[in-house]
Amino acid sequence: MTMAPSRSHRTALSVNLNKVALVRNTRHLGIPSVTRAATLCLQAGARGITVHPRPDERHIRHHDVLDLAELLQAWPDREYNIEGNPFHNLMDVARAVQARGLPLHQLTLVPDSEGQFTSDHGWSFPQDADRLRPLIAEAHALGVRVSLFMDAEPDQMAGAKAVGADRVELYTEPYAAAWHTPQRGAQLERFRAAAQAALDAGLGVNAGHDLNRDNLTAFLRTVPGVSEVSIGHALIADALELGYSATIADYNRCIADAFA
Repeated sequence: MTMAPSRSHRTALSVNLNKVALVRNTRHLGIPSVTRAATLCLQAGARGITVHPRPDERHIRHHDVLDLAELLQAWPDREYNIEGNPFHNLMDVARAVQARGLPLHQLTLVPDSEGQFTSDHGWSFPQDADRLRPLIAEAHALGVRVSLFMDAEPDQMAGAKAVGADRVELYTEPYAAAWHTPQRGAQLERFRAAAQAALDAGLGVNAGHDLNRDNLTAFLRTVPGVSEVSIGHALIADALELGYSATIADYNRCIADAFA
């Protein structure tokens, strides 16, 4: 039986700005501006900003991370989420932000390789437990919430809790890929079960990867307790056609429809 999500909360939209930086990096003109994009998204009602600064700086660069943290000082009710592999550059980035006394609310730990095109799998337990545990403890010592990027496997959620994670981010590409196929219902059930297992383990639930205006509402109607969705590629593609303000408004409408 499919269970509706709790109506006691509203899922927050965090905008991933990697693709804005990717376009900017093709020239040396500083446009489009990552901080200007963030400002427009926040003004339009986004609840947070996400970046994934990779070691090769193919999109978000070190100065972008700090510039956005400085910007978010003026938005104390919004959140800053930095994601990446904690065994590459992520912890150095977090330390730099915190050393300057700038806002940083969440680190999302992702097990991708340095040259990986995009994130495509989550952590595994117990295999990754021992090496993750001290890094999660360090993030907590910095005063930062930790979310682990995870596949939708219910039996993995207790392991994520045991190493100290506060939340998991469910890797939603398999759901998005099944959207126009007969497997859509089975994928929704898989994610519902994984989210419920995370909640039962005492974890918060985030979600992200290939969510868009077509598939977001159905996901949130079915999957319980999603605190945050992080959306980048599809949202920035929509913004090229609609503009930031209209795009953020429509994603927030998709979220609102799920909780109506």
